Amino acid sequence: MPPNNYVLIDFENIQPKNLEILKKHPFNILVFVGENQVRIPFEMANALQEFGKEARYIKISGNGPNALDFHIACYLGQLSTEDKDGYYHIVSKDTGFDPLVKHLRARKVRVNRVNDLAEIPILRISNTTDNDEKISAIVKNLAGRGQSRPRKVKTLSNTINSLFTKKLEENELVTIINSLKAKKYISVNQDNVSYNLPKSL
Repeated sequence: MPPNNYVLIDFENIQPKNLEILKKHPFNILVFVGENQVRIPFEMANALQEFGKEARYIKISGNGPNALDFHIACYLGQLSTEDKDGYYHIVSKDTGFDPLVKHLRARKVRVNRVNDLAEIPILRISNTTDNDEKISAIVKNLAGRGQSRPRKVKTLSNTINSLFTKKLEENELVTIINSLKAKKYISVNQDNVSYNLPKSL
């Protein structure tokens, strides 16, 4: 049996628009919602519903600057005690989680924090030598990001790099971006990137 992967989303901090990229792997998804967050966007609710019992909302109790963070930490501790072989992915741009991640890793808990669902290690692209395969995987990933695609060439380069299990060389990144331009998946105007990606892949 492969280990379970748990995704803990800090919904006060980040509202992912690319939940569909989780579909090809078995994930347990927990969306932590602030006490004062009274609306969930339809697209998010609809996408989450497709995961059935593998996904749930957790409405936190009480307010405060770190109230939701403490709830995530509590559930993380509980889950990692129940499933010692699991992988845990906190989805949040809040770097305040990083000391907790470091502490748990020292205790052999397999946990990380990512800014975007596409950065979850199991979803990263293996470093194939075939350029067409790389381009296809990158386009698929970017298409799945919806409105959260990078808008600048530098951010796009960093995003592409984060998708690979092994860091890419600068010349590889330049080649990939040139290929994306040549295939008309992106256009660049004074460092600004716009997209022309297929709707479904």
